[in-house]
Amino acid sequence: MKKALRIGLATMAIAAVGATTAVFNTVYTNEDYASSPYVQTAVLRQGASGGEVKELQRRLKQWGYYSGAVDGIYGKGTVEAVKKFQKKNGLTADGIAGIETYRALGMNDSVKVLEGNNGNSGSNSNYTNSDLYMLAKCIYAEARGESYTGQVAVGAVILNRLASSSFPNTISGVIYQKGAFTAVSDGQINLEPDRTAMNAASDAMNGWDPTYGCLYYYNPAVATSSWIFGRQTVTTIGKHVFAI
Repeated sequence: MKKALRIGLATMAIAAVGATTAVFNTVYTNEDYASSPYVQTAVLRQGASGGEVKELQRRLKQWGYYSGAVDGIYGKGTVEAVKKFQKKNGLTADGIAGIETYRALGMNDSVKVLEGNNGNSGSNSNYTNSDLYMLAKCIYAEARGESYTGQVAVGAVILNRLASSSFPNTISGVIYQKGAFTAVSDGQINLEPDRTAMNAASDAMNGWDPTYGCLYYYNPAVATSSWIFGRQTVTTIGKHVFAI
């Protein structure tokens, strides 16, 4: 359903790309938006759900603290398992998984996300902090010189590929698919993302897609593939052309 909706939006955008782009950008042209706190699954407590909870449960179960299902639901059993782990490791046994608990569990990407957000918690998501961090790394490597909207757009393309059966079904799989991104080939993917890239990744994960469902983007000034020039253009943001 979501994939069909994206394709439909892309088709509509092609018919009226000039008008739609102008309207869309009037909402998100303030670059100060990039410095606002991003939403992510970080501090977890009873009632939380999603991929990050699954990873927490998996590690606790592997080490013998948790015996329930790895279902991504932070219920009473998960709370008690976290408390046991916290007591064993000299942490405050409150059943809440925050930065110190993540650090003790070796969930380093979650630690990096929390450190970047000054320890603040956010809302739940089906994405993990590892997903957020990986997406931010690719955004920073591929588009750090672009506007904030342009950075979100690059993240959106990656997520659109994730939703397509034509591409790998994990964020890391999409990013590291052979020949997919120049930043992987030249090593820039290993750069540390900044706060703007983290925010852009979060906005893309929360549903902002300035590309209207595009699966491809390229810089016409440096692109050499004749194949990419044959893709149908939907919109242009900064130096990047976005296509389906």
